[in-house]
Amino acid sequence: MRSRDGLVASLTAISVWLLAMPAAPAAAFDLVPIPGGRFVAGDADGDPNEMPGAASVGPFSLMRYEVTNAQFRRFVAETGHVTDAEKSGRGWVWTVRWSEVTGADWRHPFGPRTSVSGGDDRAVVQVSQRDAESFCRHHGMRLPTETEWEYAARGTDGRRFPWGNRPPEQRGARRFANFGTEDCCAADASDGFEKVAPVGRFPSGRSPFGIEDMAGNVWEWTSDPFPGRPGEVSLRGGGWGNNPYCLRVSYRHGNPPDIGLDMVGFRCAR
Repeated sequence: MRSRDGLVASLTAISVWLLAMPAAPAAAFDLVPIPGGRFVAGDADGDPNEMPGAASVGPFSLMRYEVTNAQFRRFVAETGHVTDAEKSGRGWVWTVRWSEVTGADWRHPFGPRTSVSGGDDRAVVQVSQRDAESFCRHHGMRLPTETEWEYAARGTDGRRFPWGNRPPEQRGARRFANFGTEDCCAADASDGFEKVAPVGRFPSGRSPFGIEDMAGNVWEWTSDPFPGRPGEVSLRGGGWGNNPYCLRVSYRHGNPPDIGLDMVGFRCAR
């Protein structure tokens, strides 16, 4: 039989090994396999940094849904992670313009008097790119590249939006996305949600690969630098306050990687 000290040492080693493992299998995040392929990225009618060009990606997987408040809360409980907005004591909030608000963080996305209570299924916001990277890494995943993100959003047929070429409309029977006023830019509740929506509420707007909410709801961090702006990284997809022009799959925006915003979230790849 093993000695007591030997048994304690073995149990300690097992505990350390278990703590080092990802907290949940990646399968728990509904990763969608996406085959590698070639496509034309960009939009000739878009901004100067969207000029079309041939692109290719290898096979990868992407979360079907954006990371939710419930998923991020579990990550924080398991790791003790403190977000950049919590460290700085401030997050960026959109009204008629961007303002840095004291007390805004992922638990209080629009300021200290707001809360995510009752919103477990809504996309988490006020997380920086660094926070997003930590979440993905903890679960054995990573942030997607810009090329992967655009390919997953548009497929190979050159569509301008995940669902096709028709721009979304706030009024009408079919709702493709959660977005803002059609003349940029302000929150609009006519699609059912003034700001952040629960993930997966707009199935008519899913991408050719079955990925949900790749246009509207929240912008999504990628792993790539934003061209022409040193120190910034690229975001894709548009958010709840943007107009249809910003929801195009080729539209790009950049932000520093260490700030949180109330219109920015993420999803992970592998």
